[in-house]
Amino acid sequence: MKVSEAEILIVPGYTNSGPDHWQTRWESKLSTARRVEQAEWSKPVREDWIDRVVEEVNRATRPVVLVAHSLGVPAVIHAVPRMTQRIAGAFLVAPPDVANPDIRPKHLMTFGPYPRDPLPFPSITIASRNDPFGTYAHAEDITNAWGSFLIDAGESGHINAESGHGPWPEGTMVFAQFLGRL
Repeated sequence: MKVSEAEILIVPGYTNSGPDHWQTRWESKLSTARRVEQAEWSKPVREDWIDRVVEEVNRATRPVVLVAHSLGVPAVIHAVPRMTQRIAGAFLVAPPDVANPDIRPKHLMTFGPYPRDPLPFPSITIASRNDPFGTYAHAEDITNAWGSFLIDAGESGHINAESGHGPWPEGTMVFAQFLGRL
């Protein structure tokens, strides 16, 4: 699949993705990409976030490729049963452990636990071994449940601008390969 054949929905996490974040960079470079905007980025409400993902997917006119980071991942996973538009695939990065009682801020736990049903479309999950918001073992567990292909990003923090992943060329290459196989 080519970029021009898909609608690429960028689904940021808690507090949105800033100007240096790889999601923002991809959105500006990919001609068919658009961001799923949330009404409240710093006080996320699970149902509101899920509703926005569903709305954006359902208004798509081409196959959809979801690109979710952090809290955007559970928003996407919870939205799956409600999407009517065909999803071509999902690229899921740094899934937080939203069932962990130690997660901060606490209201992020309202996005957990993750559904464990297999995803009805191809997906890749990229997880770090030192992500402060979720362990690699947790990512491995949910990825197996979803039937997603897990990529070990090594010690990459939360795979965001703060951890040095602004441009994230490795992610760009993996995404291009994933898109090419859809």
